[in-house]
Amino acid sequence: MAVRIRLKRLGRRHRPFYRVCAMDSRAPRDGKVIEELGVYDPMIRETDARVTLNQERVSYWLGVGAQPTEKVQVLINKYGPEGTHLQQQSEAMERLKLSKPTAPPAEPLPTFEEETPAEEAASDEAAAADEGASEESVVAEDTTVDDAAAEEAAEEEAAEEEATEEEAAEEEAAAEEAAEEEATEEEATEEAAAEEATEGDSEEESE
Repeated sequence: MAVRIRLKRLGRRHRPFYRVCAMDSRAPRDGKVIEELGVYDPMIRETDARVTLNQERVSYWLGVGAQPTEKVQVLINKYGPEGTHLQQQSEAMERLKLSKPTAPPAEPLPTFEEETPAEEAASDEAAAADEGASEESVVAEDTTVDDAAAEEAAEEEAAEEEATEEEAAEEEAAAEEAAEEEATEEEATEEAAAEEATEGDSEEESE
């Protein structure tokens, strides 16, 4: 079986990423891999840091007759076991490490001192006192609210009684007025009847 050392493409469109692989020469470009020997990332800013090869395994496959493609041969010549750019590669790797943003140091967690039994008892007493004061204030507020509600209810009852008395007085006044009007009408009717009777007597006497 003839073995080729070539690039296997991964990644996505406009963001390629390659693995340097030992593969059967009859396999398709992205077919089954015998062994992965390194990576090649053309998107890294530092040119000499784009390739990372497993020197020992590359030497093994070259020793058993594996044939690299032209592109892989260029990479092996530069960054392989006897590469011409190994020093530049090491420097480029260091520059990449320094250029990576470092996370800010974590803030120390606050420390809590353990309380002595006496301090714990004092804290419990203070908490109980605060709780009692809160309950008293709530009771006082409830009492104030109840007193205000009682006063408001008493005022409403007094206002209703006054309104009832006023209505009764108005009804009595209206009844008296109506009675007076009826009496006036009766008097007028009697006077008119008396005048008619007087006129009738006068006519009889004249005849």
